[in-house]
Amino acid sequence: MDLDLGVLTAAEQHAYRMLVRLGGAGADDLAAQDGLTPAEAAAALESLRVKGLVSPGPVFHALPPDVALGDALLRRQQALENARQVVAALSEDYRSHTRRRSSEHLVEIVVGARALRQRLRAMQDSAREEILWFCRANPIAMQGPENEEEGSALARGVRYRAIYERELLDKPGELASIVDSVAAGEEARTLPALPVRLAIADRELAICPLVPDESRGVGEPTAALIRSSELLDALVALFESYWERATPVGAVAAHGDLQESEVLLLSLVVSGMPDKSIATHLGVSKRTVQRRLDRLMDLAGVDTRTGLAFQAARRGWLSAPADLHRQPRP
Repeated sequence: MDLDLGVLTAAEQHAYRMLVRLGGAGADDLAAQDGLTPAEAAAALESLRVKGLVSPGPVFHALPPDVALGDALLRRQQALENARQVVAALSEDYRSHTRRRSSEHLVEIVVGARALRQRLRAMQDSAREEILWFCRANPIAMQGPENEEEGSALARGVRYRAIYERELLDKPGELASIVDSVAAGEEARTLPALPVRLAIADRELAICPLVPDESRGVGEPTAALIRSSELLDALVALFESYWERATPVGAVAAHGDLQESEVLLLSLVVSGMPDKSIATHLGVSKRTVQRRLDRLMDLAGVDTRTGLAFQAARRGWLSAPADLHRQPRP
């Protein structure tokens, strides 16, 4: 195999190999063995000597190539790395300026549930800092329990903030999945209704399905991929405005005199879920739910659920302690 390093010509490589086989040779001996003229052999040997691959003549001996060529290899590797960094910087500069000029680079349309799932998974796999999520009832591409990427993202330090529509919490398996995610580090809240389905990664990329609920089942679902732009900034602001008024769902630790199960119960009550649904999700009777609520009202010093909700907010019973859900950054 040829040593293609850009430092040896084909003649020099051939002359070096002949010296290795011969154990040592002068220019005339090498010329006789290799079909070269004495002048060609002498020129090849002198070039090899200058490059540190053979000992001085008149009888030349091959020297270890890794010593002579190691520095050359390192220099070429460094040059390649420098070139790669320059190309990456230029590419990012190109993409940044191109997006400003062309709407095609700011918004991309994705068609089909499968393609949308793949984009949602890829978005989470590549996230570095934070995922923001509007989770409406009746997902069109991915059910909550199917989202395996969230666990690995949380484990590597990505912050998840998700707002769930109240109706979604009442669907089989969804609340249990949310509670598991909260235990893993997700910050979850709920509201009666959300305006759109939405996922945002690192405030750099958003995925927003475009099919209204009344049109579901007619053709393939479509979504817009929205990159850094004023439109994306508006979607982030929309999320933050809803986050501020959403009700926390559960917590991974007790607050003061509350047990974990009571924190979850309280969050479901404040979110507006009926007692029967809460009982079903908690695996207890409706009477048990009411008895536990009576205890919470006694603890809060109130006699109505409205007063309980007010005291829960005032005492911070549904606010996770600072940094409770933050994972260490790698």
